[in-house]
Amino acid sequence: MISLYNAVKGNKLVIRLFVLLLSVFSFSLKASGVATEHATQEEKFDPTKVIFEHIGDSHDWHLWGEHEHAVSIPLPIILYSNKNGLVMFLSSNFHHGHQDFGPYFIENEHIGTRDSSEVIYDFSITKNVASMFLSIIIILSIFITIAGKYKANKGAPKGIQSFFEPLICFVRDEIAKPNISHNHEKFVPFLLTIFFFIWVNNLLGLLPIGANLTGNIAFTFVMAVITLIITNINGNKYYWKHIFMPPVPVWLYPIMWPVELVGIISKPFALMVRLFANITAGHIVVISLISLIFIFKNMFMGFAAVPLALFIDILELLVAFLQAFVFTMLTALFIGTATEEHEHHEEHSH
Repeated sequence: MISLYNAVKGNKLVIRLFVLLLSVFSFSLKASGVATEHATQEEKFDPTKVIFEHIGDSHDWHLWGEHEHAVSIPLPIILYSNKNGLVMFLSSNFHHGHQDFGPYFIENEHIGTRDSSEVIYDFSITKNVASMFLSIIIILSIFITIAGKYKANKGAPKGIQSFFEPLICFVRDEIAKPNISHNHEKFVPFLLTIFFFIWVNNLLGLLPIGANLTGNIAFTFVMAVITLIITNINGNKYYWKHIFMPPVPVWLYPIMWPVELVGIISKPFALMVRLFANITAGHIVVISLISLIFIFKNMFMGFAAVPLALFIDILELLVAFLQAFVFTMLTALFIGTATEEHEHHEEHSH
Protein backbone atom coordinates (compact mmCIF):
# COMPACT_ATOMS: atom_id res chain seq x y z
CA MET A 1 0.00 0.00 0.00
CA ILE A 2 2.91 2.35 0.79
CA SER A 3 4.49 1.72 -2.60
CA LEU A 4 1.13 2.34 -4.30
CA TYR A 5 0.75 5.57 -2.38
CA ASN A 6 4.23 6.74 -3.36
CA ALA A 7 3.58 5.86 -7.00
CA VAL A 8 0.29 7.76 -7.04
CA LYS A 9 1.90 10.69 -5.25
CA GLY A 10 4.77 10.79 -7.75
CA ASN A 11 2.41 10.57 -10.69
CA LYS A 12 0.29 13.37 -9.27
CA LEU A 13 3.35 15.61 -9.06
CA VAL A 14 4.32 14.90 -12.67
CA ILE A 15 0.74 15.45 -13.84
CA ARG A 16 0.51 18.70 -11.86
CA LEU A 17 3.77 19.96 -13.37
CA PHE A 18 2.40 19.21 -16.82
CA VAL A 19 -0.89 20.93 -16.00
CA LEU A 20 0.89 24.05 -14.78
CA LEU A 21 3.00 24.22 -17.95
CA LEU A 22 -0.19 23.80 -19.96
CA SER A 23 -1.75 26.57 -17.86
CA VAL A 24 1.16 28.91 -18.59
CA PHE A 25 0.94 28.04 -22.30
CA SER A 26 -2.82 28.60 -22.33
CA PHE A 27 -2.43 31.87 -20.48
CA SER A 28 0.29 32.95 -22.91
CA LEU A 29 -1.99 32.29 -25.88
CA LYS A 30 -4.71 34.35 -24.24
CA ALA A 31 -2.37 37.21 -23.43
CA SER A 32 -0.77 37.18 -26.87
CA GLY A 33 -4.25 37.26 -28.42
CA VAL A 34 -5.09 40.38 -26.47
CA ALA A 35 -1.77 41.97 -27.39
CA THR A 36 -2.20 41.19 -31.11
CA GLU A 37 -5.71 42.58 -31.33
CA HIS A 38 -4.90 45.81 -29.53
CA ALA A 39 -1.37 46.34 -30.79
CA THR A 40 -2.34 49.48 -32.69
CA GLN A 41 -4.00 50.97 -29.63
CA GLU A 42 -1.03 50.28 -27.31
CA GLU A 43 -3.47 48.95 -24.75
CA LYS A 44 -1.91 47.61 -21.55
CA PHE A 45 -2.41 44.04 -20.46
CA ASP A 46 -5.34 43.85 -18.02
CA PRO A 47 -4.90 40.97 -15.53
CA THR A 48 -8.23 41.77 -13.88
CA LYS A 49 -10.09 40.71 -17.01
CA VAL A 50 -8.28 37.38 -17.17
CA ILE A 51 -8.73 36.71 -13.44
CA PHE A 52 -12.45 37.45 -13.42
CA GLU A 53 -12.91 35.44 -16.62
CA HIS A 54 -11.43 32.40 -14.85
CA ILE A 55 -13.16 32.69 -11.48
CA GLY A 56 -16.51 33.92 -12.88
CA ASP A 57 -19.34 32.06 -14.58
CA SER A 58 -20.21 32.38 -18.27
CA HIS A 59 -22.67 31.17 -20.89
CA ASP A 60 -19.95 29.48 -22.92
CA TRP A 61 -16.89 27.37 -22.02
CA HIS A 62 -13.93 29.48 -23.10
CA LEU A 63 -10.76 27.52 -23.95
CA TRP A 64 -8.24 30.05 -25.32
CA GLY A 65 -7.91 33.11 -27.55
CA GLU A 66 -9.80 36.40 -27.56
CA HIS A 67 -12.74 37.75 -29.59
CA GLU A 68 -12.64 36.51 -33.22
CA HIS A 69 -9.65 34.28 -32.38
CA ALA A 70 -11.40 32.75 -29.39
CA VAL A 71 -11.97 29.00 -29.17
CA SER A 72 -14.88 28.08 -26.93
CA ILE A 73 -17.60 25.49 -26.47
CA PRO A 74 -21.12 26.95 -26.88
CA LEU A 75 -23.59 26.06 -24.14
CA PRO A 76 -27.41 25.93 -24.26
CA ILE A 77 -29.33 29.13 -23.54
CA ILE A 78 -32.66 28.18 -21.97
CA LEU A 79 -35.13 31.00 -21.36
CA TYR A 80 -38.74 31.06 -20.29
CA SER A 81 -40.67 34.06 -21.60
CA ASN A 82 -44.16 35.22 -20.66
CA LYS A 83 -44.74 35.96 -24.38
CA ASN A 84 -42.77 33.28 -26.27
CA GLY A 85 -42.81 30.44 -23.75
CA LEU A 86 -39.72 28.20 -23.72
CA VAL A 87 -36.89 29.58 -25.86
CA MET A 88 -33.69 27.58 -26.50
CA PHE A 89 -30.63 28.31 -28.61
CA LEU A 90 -26.83 28.05 -28.34
CA SER A 91 -24.71 30.77 -26.79
CA SER A 92 -22.70 30.94 -30.05
CA ASN A 93 -25.50 33.15 -31.43
CA PHE A 94 -24.15 35.91 -29.17
CA HIS A 95 -20.57 35.57 -30.43
CA HIS A 96 -18.41 37.23 -33.07
CA GLY A 97 -19.65 40.73 -32.34
CA HIS A 98 -23.35 39.88 -32.58
CA GLN A 99 -24.62 40.59 -29.07
CA ASP A 100 -28.29 40.33 -30.07
CA PHE A 101 -30.28 37.28 -31.06
CA GLY A 102 -33.82 38.29 -31.89
CA PRO A 103 -35.12 40.39 -29.02
CA TYR A 104 -32.51 38.94 -26.62
CA PHE A 105 -29.07 40.31 -25.79
CA ILE A 106 -26.21 39.45 -23.45
CA GLU A 107 -24.23 41.97 -21.44
CA ASN A 108 -21.73 41.05 -18.71
CA GLU A 109 -23.09 37.48 -18.85
CA HIS A 110 -26.60 38.75 -18.11
CA ILE A 111 -29.27 37.93 -20.69
CA GLY A 112 -32.00 40.50 -21.22
CA THR A 113 -34.67 41.40 -23.76
CA ARG A 114 -35.23 44.52 -25.85
CA ASP A 115 -38.99 44.09 -25.48
CA SER A 116 -40.00 46.04 -22.37
CA SER A 117 -43.26 44.10 -22.08
CA GLU A 118 -41.50 40.73 -22.01
CA VAL A 119 -40.36 39.03 -18.80
CA ILE A 120 -37.78 36.26 -19.10
CA TYR A 121 -36.34 33.71 -16.65
CA ASP A 122 -32.87 32.35 -17.33
CA PHE A 123 -32.41 28.56 -16.84
CA SER A 124 -29.33 28.32 -19.07
CA ILE A 125 -26.61 25.69 -18.73
CA THR A 126 -23.66 27.89 -17.78
CA LYS A 127 -20.01 26.91 -17.49
CA ASN A 128 -20.33 26.14 -13.77
CA VAL A 129 -23.44 24.02 -14.32
CA ALA A 130 -21.73 22.10 -17.13
CA SER A 131 -18.72 21.54 -14.86
CA MET A 132 -21.02 20.26 -12.13
CA PHE A 133 -22.61 17.77 -14.54
CA LEU A 134 -19.12 16.68 -15.63
CA SER A 135 -18.07 16.06 -12.02
CA ILE A 136 -21.24 14.03 -11.40
CA ILE A 137 -20.45 11.87 -14.45
CA ILE A 138 -16.87 11.35 -13.22
CA ILE A 139 -17.96 10.42 -9.68
CA LEU A 140 -20.69 8.05 -10.89
CA SER A 141 -18.30 6.41 -13.36
CA ILE A 142 -15.69 5.85 -10.65
CA PHE A 143 -17.96 4.46 -7.96
CA ILE A 144 -20.18 2.38 -10.24
CA THR A 145 -16.98 0.79 -11.55
CA ILE A 146 -15.72 0.18 -8.01
CA ALA A 147 -19.07 -1.29 -6.91
CA GLY A 148 -19.06 -3.62 -9.93
CA LYS A 149 -15.55 -4.85 -9.12
CA TYR A 150 -16.47 -5.52 -5.50
CA LYS A 151 -19.47 -7.57 -6.62
CA ALA A 152 -17.38 -9.54 -9.12
CA ASN A 153 -14.34 -10.05 -6.90
CA LYS A 154 -14.55 -10.73 -3.17
CA GLY A 155 -10.78 -10.71 -2.72
CA ALA A 156 -8.36 -7.90 -1.93
CA PRO A 157 -9.05 -4.60 -3.71
CA LYS A 158 -7.00 -3.91 -6.82
CA GLY A 159 -6.36 -0.95 -9.08
CA ILE A 160 -8.78 1.91 -8.60
CA GLN A 161 -10.33 0.13 -5.61
CA SER A 162 -7.05 0.21 -3.68
CA PHE A 163 -6.85 3.99 -4.14
CA PHE A 164 -10.41 4.91 -3.12
CA GLU A 165 -11.00 2.35 -0.36
CA PRO A 166 -8.66 4.12 2.13
CA LEU A 167 -10.43 7.42 1.37
CA ILE A 168 -13.86 5.87 1.95
CA CYS A 169 -12.67 4.26 5.20
CA PHE A 170 -11.11 7.60 6.20
CA VAL A 171 -14.43 9.43 5.86
CA ARG A 172 -16.24 6.68 7.75
CA ASP A 173 -13.74 6.06 10.56
CA GLU A 174 -12.08 9.47 11.00
CA ILE A 175 -14.94 11.85 10.18
CA ALA A 176 -18.34 10.19 10.67
CA LYS A 177 -17.67 7.90 13.63
CA PRO A 178 -15.80 10.31 15.97
CA ASN A 179 -18.13 13.26 15.33
CA ILE A 180 -21.51 11.54 15.12
CA SER A 181 -20.84 8.31 17.08
CA HIS A 182 -24.49 7.34 17.65
CA ASN A 183 -26.01 5.88 14.46
CA HIS A 184 -23.21 7.30 12.31
CA GLU A 185 -23.72 4.66 9.58
CA LYS A 186 -26.93 6.45 8.58
CA PHE A 187 -25.01 9.57 7.54
CA VAL A 188 -21.92 7.98 5.92
CA PRO A 189 -23.43 8.00 2.38
CA PHE A 190 -24.25 11.71 2.67
CA LEU A 191 -20.79 12.58 4.02
CA LEU A 192 -19.10 10.52 1.29
CA THR A 193 -21.17 12.33 -1.34
CA ILE A 194 -20.28 15.85 -0.23
CA PHE A 195 -16.61 14.93 0.36
CA PHE A 196 -15.99 13.50 -3.11
CA PHE A 197 -18.28 16.03 -4.81
CA ILE A 198 -16.35 18.98 -3.38
CA TRP A 199 -12.94 17.33 -3.83
CA VAL A 200 -13.49 16.42 -7.50
CA ASN A 201 -14.80 19.89 -8.31
CA ASN A 202 -11.84 21.46 -6.50
CA LEU A 203 -9.47 19.43 -8.68
CA LEU A 204 -11.36 20.25 -11.88
CA GLY A 205 -11.10 23.93 -11.01
CA LEU A 206 -7.30 23.67 -10.96
CA LEU A 207 -7.19 22.77 -14.64
CA PRO A 208 -6.26 25.66 -17.00
CA ILE A 209 -9.62 25.46 -18.75
CA GLY A 210 -11.55 24.32 -15.68
CA ALA A 211 -14.51 26.05 -14.07
CA ASN A 212 -14.36 27.67 -10.65
CA LEU A 213 -17.47 25.89 -9.35
CA THR A 214 -16.49 25.57 -5.68
CA GLY A 215 -15.35 29.21 -5.79
CA ASN A 216 -18.89 30.27 -6.73
CA ILE A 217 -20.81 31.67 -3.76
CA ALA A 218 -24.11 30.30 -5.13
CA PHE A 219 -22.72 26.74 -5.15
CA THR A 220 -21.32 26.96 -1.62
CA PHE A 221 -24.60 28.54 -0.47
CA VAL A 222 -26.61 25.57 -1.76
CA MET A 223 -24.18 23.08 -0.17
CA ALA A 224 -24.48 24.94 3.14
CA VAL A 225 -28.29 24.99 2.94
CA ILE A 226 -28.33 21.21 2.32
CA THR A 227 -26.20 20.75 5.44
CA LEU A 228 -28.56 23.03 7.39
CA ILE A 229 -31.60 21.02 6.30
CA ILE A 230 -30.04 17.60 6.98
CA THR A 231 -28.83 18.74 10.41
CA ASN A 232 -32.13 20.19 11.61
CA ILE A 233 -34.36 17.47 10.15
CA ASN A 234 -32.40 14.87 12.10
CA GLY A 235 -32.21 16.94 15.29
CA ASN A 236 -33.61 15.03 18.28
CA LYS A 237 -35.71 16.32 21.16
CA TYR A 238 -32.65 17.23 23.26
CA TYR A 239 -31.32 19.38 20.44
CA TRP A 240 -34.58 21.32 20.07
CA LYS A 241 -35.07 21.49 23.84
CA HIS A 242 -31.67 23.14 24.18
CA ILE A 243 -32.72 25.73 21.58
CA PHE A 244 -36.22 26.56 22.84
CA MET A 245 -35.69 25.75 26.54
CA PRO A 246 -32.01 26.55 27.20
CA PRO A 247 -30.60 25.99 30.72
CA VAL A 248 -31.10 29.61 31.78
CA PRO A 249 -33.78 31.43 33.80
CA VAL A 250 -37.12 31.63 32.00
CA TRP A 251 -37.06 35.41 31.83
CA LEU A 252 -33.94 35.15 29.61
CA TYR A 253 -35.70 33.02 26.98
CA PRO A 254 -36.70 35.99 24.75
CA ILE A 255 -33.01 36.95 24.63
CA MET A 256 -31.67 33.41 24.14
CA TRP A 257 -34.05 32.44 21.30
CA PRO A 258 -32.58 34.96 18.81
CA VAL A 259 -29.08 33.97 19.95
CA GLU A 260 -29.82 30.29 19.30
CA LEU A 261 -31.34 31.17 15.91
CA VAL A 262 -28.19 33.07 14.96
CA GLY A 263 -26.16 30.04 16.05
CA ILE A 264 -28.17 27.74 13.77
CA ILE A 265 -27.66 30.03 10.75
CA SER A 266 -24.03 30.97 11.45
CA LYS A 267 -22.79 27.36 11.23
CA PRO A 268 -23.71 26.77 7.57
CA PHE A 269 -22.77 30.40 6.81
CA ALA A 270 -19.23 29.65 7.99
CA LEU A 271 -19.13 26.58 5.74
CA MET A 272 -20.28 28.65 2.76
CA VAL A 273 -17.76 31.47 3.20
CA ARG A 274 -14.79 29.23 4.07
CA LEU A 275 -15.04 27.08 0.95
CA PHE A 276 -15.77 30.04 -1.34
CA ALA A 277 -12.97 32.25 -0.01
CA ASN A 278 -10.21 29.63 0.10
CA ILE A 279 -10.78 28.25 -3.40
CA THR A 280 -11.23 31.64 -5.04
CA ALA A 281 -8.17 33.11 -3.30
CA GLY A 282 -5.97 30.27 -4.54
CA HIS A 283 -7.02 30.80 -8.17
CA ILE A 284 -6.47 34.55 -7.95
CA VAL A 285 -2.97 34.16 -6.47
CA VAL A 286 -1.79 31.72 -9.17
CA ILE A 287 -3.14 33.78 -12.08
CA SER A 288 -1.79 37.02 -10.55
CA LEU A 289 1.72 35.56 -10.32
CA ILE A 290 1.65 34.45 -13.97
CA SER A 291 0.27 37.87 -14.94
CA LEU A 292 3.45 39.54 -13.66
CA ILE A 293 5.28 38.24 -16.74
CA PHE A 294 2.90 40.06 -19.10
CA ILE A 295 2.53 43.16 -16.95
CA PHE A 296 6.29 43.85 -16.87
CA LYS A 297 6.80 42.38 -20.38
CA ASN A 298 9.99 40.77 -19.16
CA MET A 299 10.85 37.16 -19.90
CA PHE A 300 13.21 37.03 -16.92
CA MET A 301 10.26 37.72 -14.64
CA GLY A 302 9.19 34.19 -15.51
CA PHE A 303 12.21 32.75 -13.68
CA ALA A 304 10.76 34.16 -10.46
CA ALA A 305 7.01 34.07 -11.15
CA VAL A 306 6.68 30.56 -12.61
CA PRO A 307 8.45 28.65 -9.76
CA LEU A 308 6.42 30.60 -7.19
CA ALA A 309 3.21 29.94 -9.12
CA LEU A 310 4.20 26.27 -9.33
CA PHE A 311 4.65 26.14 -5.55
CA ILE A 312 1.26 27.78 -4.95
CA ASP A 313 -0.37 25.52 -7.55
CA ILE A 314 0.99 22.37 -5.89
CA LEU A 315 -0.12 23.77 -2.54
CA GLU A 316 -3.61 24.10 -4.06
CA LEU A 317 -3.66 20.31 -4.41
CA LEU A 318 -3.47 20.10 -0.63
CA VAL A 319 -6.03 22.88 -0.25
CA ALA A 320 -8.44 21.05 -2.60
CA PHE A 321 -8.36 17.99 -0.33
CA LEU A 322 -8.25 19.99 2.89
CA GLN A 323 -11.33 22.09 2.06
CA ALA A 324 -13.33 18.98 1.17
CA PHE A 325 -12.20 17.41 4.46
CA VAL A 326 -13.01 20.50 6.56
CA PHE A 327 -16.47 20.93 4.99
CA THR A 328 -17.27 17.24 5.57
CA MET A 329 -15.86 17.18 9.10
CA LEU A 330 -17.80 20.27 10.21
CA THR A 331 -20.95 18.88 8.62
CA ALA A 332 -20.47 15.67 10.61
CA LEU A 333 -19.85 17.72 13.75
CA PHE A 334 -23.08 19.71 13.27
CA ILE A 335 -25.06 16.52 12.64
CA GLY A 336 -23.47 14.88 15.69
CA THR A 337 -24.45 17.83 17.87
CA ALA A 338 -28.06 17.64 16.64
CA THR A 339 -28.40 13.86 17.02
CA GLU A 340 -26.45 13.38 20.25
CA GLU A 341 -28.33 11.37 22.85
CA HIS A 342 -28.91 12.80 26.32
CA GLU A 343 -26.71 10.17 27.97
CA HIS A 344 -23.78 11.00 25.70
CA HIS A 345 -24.35 14.69 26.28
CA GLU A 346 -24.12 14.21 30.05
CA GLU A 347 -20.91 12.16 29.67
CA HIS A 348 -19.31 14.93 27.58
CA SER A 349 -20.45 17.53 30.10
CA HIS A 350 -18.78 15.63 32.98
